[in-house]
Amino acid sequence: MNQRPDNRGPMMYWPFNEGAGASALEYVSQVRDEIQYVFKQAKFTEPCDLLWRKGVVGSGLSFDGYSTYISHSFQEEDPAGTSQYRSAISIGVWVAPRSYEVGDDGKLSAIVNRHNKEQRQGYLLGMYRHGSWSFQVGLEGGEWKEIWSPDGHELPKNEWSYVNAVFDGNQGEMKLFLNGRKIASTGLPRGSRLTEATGTDLLIGKNNHSSQLAKVFSLHMFSGIMEELKIYPRALSEDEVAASYQLALDIACGGVHPTLTYDQIKLDRTPLLADRHRPQYHVSPPAHWMNEPHAPIYFDGQYHLFYQHNPHGPFFHQIHWGHWVSEDLVHWRDLPVALAPEKDELAPDGIWSGSATYDADGLPVLFFTAGNDSASPNQSVALARSTYSRDKDPDLVHWVKHPEPLIVQKKGIGLFGDFRDPFVWKDDDGWYALVGSGIEGEGGAALAFSSQDMLNWTYKGPFFKADIEKFPYLGPIWELPVFLPLGCDKQGVNKHLLLVSPVGEGADVEVFYWIGQLDKQNLTFIPDQEEPQLIDVGDFHFTGPSGMVDPKTGRKIVFTIAQGDRTSELEYQSGWAHNGGLPISVYLREDGRLGIEPIQELQSLRGEKRLSLRDKSLSEVNVLLQDVQGDMLEIRLEMEPGSAKQFGIKIRRTPDGEEETLLYYDLNQSMLLVDRSKTTLHPGEKCGGTQGGNLELHGENLKLHMYLDRSMVEAYANGLKSLTTRVYPSRRDALGIQIWGDGSLTVKSMQVWDLQSIW
Repeated sequence: MNQRPDNRGPMMYWPFNEGAGASALEYVSQVRDEIQYVFKQAKFTEPCDLLWRKGVVGSGLSFDGYSTYISHSFQEEDPAGTSQYRSAISIGVWVAPRSYEVGDDGKLSAIVNRHNKEQRQGYLLGMYRHGSWSFQVGLEGGEWKEIWSPDGHELPKNEWSYVNAVFDGNQGEMKLFLNGRKIASTGLPRGSRLTEATGTDLLIGKNNHSSQLAKVFSLHMFSGIMEELKIYPRALSEDEVAASYQLALDIACGGVHPTLTYDQIKLDRTPLLADRHRPQYHVSPPAHWMNEPHAPIYFDGQYHLFYQHNPHGPFFHQIHWGHWVSEDLVHWRDLPVALAPEKDELAPDGIWSGSATYDADGLPVLFFTAGNDSASPNQSVALARSTYSRDKDPDLVHWVKHPEPLIVQKKGIGLFGDFRDPFVWKDDDGWYALVGSGIEGEGGAALAFSSQDMLNWTYKGPFFKADIEKFPYLGPIWELPVFLPLGCDKQGVNKHLLLVSPVGEGADVEVFYWIGQLDKQNLTFIPDQEEPQLIDVGDFHFTGPSGMVDPKTGRKIVFTIAQGDRTSELEYQSGWAHNGGLPISVYLREDGRLGIEPIQELQSLRGEKRLSLRDKSLSEVNVLLQDVQGDMLEIRLEMEPGSAKQFGIKIRRTPDGEEETLLYYDLNQSMLLVDRSKTTLHPGEKCGGTQGGNLELHGENLKLHMYLDRSMVEAYANGLKSLTTRVYPSRRDALGIQIWGDGSLTVKSMQVWDLQSIW
């Protein structure tokens, strides 16, 4: 040890009362330990300080769950100190967990540890699945002893807990204390001695032997706030633990247990606002990983949207439902996680995608895919109800799960074991559900169910399936079915839209759709044409659909996920992965085709109008565009080709053209395309090549409505197709715009606006 410990006081003590800076003082040795944090040397945003938060008696240090930890080294061992704490050691700390890990490989998310379990050495205090926690030590003789929190004494998320763990080798006992009260004890042989984990650093917030994910991410790390970490070389008595807890309450909390608001503990999006690749007017989590947004619903003047979320880091793991709320579908507020895996028999292993609808009283309900790996199959359809009242829960923050799954797949119903993503709607006759699955030997399918009370469901058969031999790209399994009414066509026939996402061997992971009719009596779908169509002709950047009928306007709105197309290394450095696409309105056109448009509310983002012109040649336009630059822009453009057979617009262009992205139309092939071969010089970015698909203009001019939002590019062409892609230029001056064509052309009109961040 660096200093011979006091007989009564702690041998190590981190108050975490700095409130700022990149190091934490170990008070006894007066050594300042560096705090590891990904944004101290940021790659794509401004370098920033650690996230210090309000603590119980002072400040506390916020751990982001994947990059924040402290390593305390020992230059040489102190025989006296070692012998003291080998016979007894006590740890006390205030913790406020933000989320729980899944517990890969049976390992704890470490609060503090200096251990080697394989060698049966050292000590470890940490958390496990669903908030359970444990203190573990290695004893002389090669024994590893563990004491666990009993049921009902888990560490609650988003709340302060005072945790104490005691190893008393002389008396032969290990004890756990929660908020000053003993909750567990276990016996040891009297005279037990702890075995030192020599050559091992003490780590705070990170497991000494964490597992790796994607060779980049260390699992078993603490997510939340920590304060007042003390390690004693003796066994604290029950009275001392109780007195220490009460002293903190008396000093700082008026004698009552401290409270913690969501704003004090939530993930902070501030470090990402300057990220030159992170979209700023697209919906996104505060930080870390998301997948598809889903379950949109309008209630009591607000839109709610949920999303697949890992609050522990920017990687796919331990799925929760994140939650946003908005008054206009554009400006969103972050709300606490709505649904999370819990210690129950319903969904202990994941809260997967689903949808929202209304119960018989008009209150919102969530249908979700419940993950339970101990069940067969491990996916079922479950329900959660809001605790809404205007006074108590106006933002629908709190949800209570129905204790039993509502729909459990039986053999003979779809492809057994693949049964997920319920899409539920209600009409005057009851509730209806589509569940994504497949049929053995036939391909993907949406399965249909009906209910009169929302709780008891009857299987009606396949709602729709396609011929996989004719369309092998539709794959063996369908996910995320979405079914929306489109209204009547010119002949007065009522039409609907069905969206699906194929997955599995041979599947093209895109969003396919059919327009057709609902046979309500048999609960089946009859498409107008057999071949599926694409809404978006980009490459997997427009996926994960969900949809709703907007009660305010009657619009049918579709939400999607925009995948990031980056390596795990870059996602680690960035601190985020993926964001939502812009909401789009879908409708039935006069010609019977599906129309798509970005929602009109996006106009509220407009700032300065940078350009407005009509009837200019290519060269004339490009002179005017020399002073128009940006990475957060809206562009409206109509082009008449003249002699050009390929024509379009270059965006995110450097002045010398070394980096640029070309979005263009090929008149001969009737294709909308994006060429990313010069998008970036960064050797680690994956974006490149050409993407695109069919777009029949039937003699119309090309009309593009484009949105640039840092790495996001969305182009809506003639109200018929979109092309969504990603761009990650390496140069900061890749901000220019240029019109391009292989012949003469006329720009009939062009307008450019700066757009503002929603955060």
